[in-house]
Amino acid sequence: MIKEDGIVTNANTSLAWVKTIRSTACEHCASKDSCGTPGDLQEMTITVKNTLNVEKGDHVIIGLETRPILFVTFLLYVFPIILLITGAVIGNYIAPSFQMDPSLISILLGSLFFGLSFFIIRKKNNTLAKKEEYKPFLVKKRPPVMPMDCPSS
Repeated sequence: MIKEDGIVTNANTSLAWVKTIRSTACEHCASKDSCGTPGDLQEMTITVKNTLNVEKGDHVIIGLETRPILFVTFLLYVFPIILLITGAVIGNYIAPSFQMDPSLISILLGSLFFGLSFFIIRKKNNTLAKKEEYKPFLVKKRPPVMPMDCPSS
């Protein structure tokens, strides 16, 4: 599970808006610039269900399960390549039946299947966006961090 610290900036009985600072783990992510945070902005505000009855100013930990993230990563990065290769192999296999150049048919079917993969991803995205397991959630409240007392000089 991925966990991040945050501060509740607004809350009602059903939802809480949590401000988090982009962690160092985000800096190594290939999708860091396209995950909903513009440019170099380090702060993100995330809307979560208010399952812990948090209030404005509360320090919380939010979480996101890793299994759904792995599935989405597969869907975005591996699935299109699989369909591209599948289309190319099918094109190469059926080209002699049409007395056509296998390379040309492989390119055409590979491109068609590759484009089809993005249509499938778009449809799947609409389904996954509604599932709770793909959304962040409140893990627990934290006591606020107290500044350390500086020794007097």
